Amino acid sequence: MGERGPMNAGSGPSIWWFAFGYFAAYVPYSAMTKALTGGRMVEARPVDGFELLPITVATSLVGMVVFLSAMGWWKHAGHRRIGGVSLPWPGRYTFLSGLCTAAIIGTTTLAYTFEGVSIVFVMLLMRGGVLILAPIVDQLTGRSTRWFSWAALGLSLAALFVAFSERGGFALSVVAGVDIAVYLTGYFIRLQLMSRLAKSGTQDATLRYFVEEQMVASPAMLLALVLIALLAPGAVGDSVRAGFTDLPGPVILPALLIGLCSQLTGIFGGLILLDRRENTFCVPVNRSSSILAGVVASYVLAGWVGAELPSGQELIGAGLVIGAILFLTLPPLAERRRGG
Repeated sequence: MGERGPMNAGSGPSIWWFAFGYFAAYVPYSAMTKALTGGRMVEARPVDGFELLPITVATSLVGMVVFLSAMGWWKHAGHRRIGGVSLPWPGRYTFLSGLCTAAIIGTTTLAYTFEGVSIVFVMLLMRGGVLILAPIVDQLTGRSTRWFSWAALGLSLAALFVAFSERGGFALSVVAGVDIAVYLTGYFIRLQLMSRLAKSGTQDATLRYFVEEQMVASPAMLLALVLIALLAPGAVGDSVRAGFTDLPGPVILPALLIGLCSQLTGIFGGLILLDRRENTFCVPVNRSSSILAGVVASYVLAGWVGAELPSGQELIGAGLVIGAILFLTLPPLAERRRGG
């Protein structure tokens, strides 16, 4: 297959096509993860999030290799000769970004396995945290922020506030809190590296960053899981070991589908964030897509396995996110029409 390039503002596929792909992959990813770990999807013993990670991460790894090969993008990575063979090789900063992405992959899947919190609430919490980081990263990396990006950010933060205003909204377990903290730390580092190295508007820089980050993330996560299975004591180590050796048969196929959808969200989400525009624009596009997917997934779960519907506060938060999308969409279109 011939090479295809990602979008930079003004050329190639629109960022909104990537947002649609992100949304379309996120609905089955989050819904199946919640249903499977909640024991509502197949007739088998319950599996927890740590037990699910080995097969989903391994599937993501295969999906990454297939995608980059099909797109013809391996050549954009840096290369190093080892034993007379030239192999794709990441730079030190894309390697670090790949490690952050690995942390994001694992913590995202785990976030939808915690009991007592809904998909929409977890999404508003994690996505809202990244929205707060976006303008901070823009300031740290010297990128200007346009008025409609600030407006969309404000609406997105209002959505987060509404979600937290719900009774019991702060009742998170320690494990869930640590999971979210690792997730946000990964994004804080990753967004800065993207801004400094890849959001230049040149296709070669964008593709190099994307390929090198992708080729590190899933392998690093899988290696970490292997080490946990071999060395970690206690409940977490037991769960990861069971994921490698004792996963119930009925769980395998849906787990493979979760891993595939996870990789697709990583691909589309990464291409959104790598758009050359400011993070205060790109991050709300990325986050809004997943929040809306969470609302749809919640309704899918309610109709499919009898899960609870989103609360009124969560739906208000989703409505504010829709307002953020309108702010991100309409003013740039108006500017484009005035310009020509």
